[in-house]
Amino acid sequence: MQIVHGHRNVPAWGGAAIAIGNFDGVHLGHRALIARARELAAATGALSVALTFEPHPAVLLAPAHAPRMLTSVERRIELLAEAGVDAVVIEPFTRELASASADAFVDDLVIGALRARAIVVGYDFSYGQGRTGTVAALQAHGRRAGVDIAIVPPVTVDGEIAASTKIRAHLRAGELAQAEQMLGRRWDVDGIVVHGAERGRAIGVPTANIAPGVELAIAPGIYAVTLGVEGGPPMAAVASLGTNPTFVDGDQLVLEVHVLDWAGDLYDRRVRTTFVARLRDEQKFASVESLIAQIQRDIADARASLIRMAVSG
Repeated sequence: MQIVHGHRNVPAWGGAAIAIGNFDGVHLGHRALIARARELAAATGALSVALTFEPHPAVLLAPAHAPRMLTSVERRIELLAEAGVDAVVIEPFTRELASASADAFVDDLVIGALRARAIVVGYDFSYGQGRTGTVAALQAHGRRAGVDIAIVPPVTVDGEIAASTKIRAHLRAGELAQAEQMLGRRWDVDGIVVHGAERGRAIGVPTANIAPGVELAIAPGIYAVTLGVEGGPPMAAVASLGTNPTFVDGDQLVLEVHVLDWAGDLYDRRVRTTFVARLRDEQKFASVESLIAQIQRDIADARASLIRMAVSG
């Protein structure tokens, strides 16, 4: 799969079916866009291309309301590759792009630079300065330019539209199963193992202190997870996302993962934490002994949850 940073660096491909979106999470709705782009690309002898933006437009236009991203840009690219696109164009979202008219966005960037023969968007797509471009306007533009326009209807899961905002809401509520259904996979986060306070090691439960690649969109708490190390097979683990209230009086969230039945050094390694089941809320304990006893119960609960999940598929 080709990865292109910015429309000015697009190679001289003959034509493309372009799926446009932020693609945060690459959920089932996004995969429907990619599937339609692949169909149109195959029918016209073109490449299937995902056009995405970095950073999220809200970071530039409304930073106070910018969402916590479900995936880093690197994970987004990986998931788009798994969805089967031939190329991903990562377009920097700049003031210049934000101020482009709806017509200029389509003519100059999508049709001109990306050589679109077909454009695929979601039912609620908007574009151009002030988001004045609508789906109806895009369809009319396509007719004038001789470019196929495909509008993909919403994908629903249990009566709810699969959308990044809905997935974030489910994760904030600790509703992993609902988020997983919309994603079509379990939610995960990549990060680097860094040095921490080493309290876990001191109480006999060593943990990997993980600096995540994105600000975590999930509710604090204790989770059954798996941990993959630098692309290796996932290992059963239990994770704590919280502030360590038994030891610390503060509000900085820390992600710590204890790998079950394993010992080794993970410092500076890249890891992927996949959230499988929520076990409980974080809580403050009256003594270190009470905390240790609860951690042992968490380990047992995590082991049981992961076994159940493995059996159920």
